[in-house]
Amino acid sequence: MIAAFEGWNDAGDAASSAVSWFTDRWDAEPFADIDPEEFFDFTSTRPEVRSEDGRRVIDWPTNQFVAGTLPDSGRDVILLQGVEPQLKWRTFCNLVIEVAETFDAAMVVTLGALLAEVPHSRPVSIAGTAYDREVVERLGLAQSTYEGPTGIVGVLHAQCRDADMTSASLWATVPTYVPGSPSPKATLALVEKTAALLDTGVITTDLEIATASYERQINELVEDDDETQAYVAALEQRHDEGDDDEPDDLITEVERFLRDQE
Repeated sequence: MIAAFEGWNDAGDAASSAVSWFTDRWDAEPFADIDPEEFFDFTSTRPEVRSEDGRRVIDWPTNQFVAGTLPDSGRDVILLQGVEPQLKWRTFCNLVIEVAETFDAAMVVTLGALLAEVPHSRPVSIAGTAYDREVVERLGLAQSTYEGPTGIVGVLHAQCRDADMTSASLWATVPTYVPGSPSPKATLALVEKTAALLDTGVITTDLEIATASYERQINELVEDDDETQAYVAALEQRHDEGDDDEPDDLITEVERFLRDQE
């Protein structure tokens, strides 16, 4: 099962866009969803109204499960694209785990993206963490030692551990100076890392084209502001000089980001 949740752990819409990309490429079909009534404060996450065929339709916050098959291996995959709920997190996560257990999912993988002091002009780094030491060693991830405020992703992994369900978390970085822009570059990095984790091939031409366009647009914005230009140059220098420490630095960025959330 691969899951991503819109909200504070989805900077640049990178994680939710990655799950959408997989859903399209693997021709995944919906088979279940979680009723939002128990889990959302609709004064905070408001439903939206729109017109469809001459009538008014309300779109509620959606947590939907879809199922597909990896084209080169025949293995099945469940994708969950949702929105972080406000209420009853333990009950919510139990429902997610129930679906995973019902279909004998071998692993639950969550995708996330965070704002970090990284330059847009360098490759996107992916931090992979897990609670279980065996999973850490087998997949080449980092042991999760984070302490502090957490989100739905952290609660889901804790409950996966309690249910003896193997799980891992992948995080991409998005530059702090472009917080409101969708980041196809971070989406591409998550897609490639997830595909490697699943040992499946993916053709990412569309994401590569979108990434090139994204970088050109950010370059133009940076060049128009001397202060931002100097800031990005400093980030580039720090990145180029600190490659050896990059995995540890990225884990630190993830932990700092989590602690900063209200």
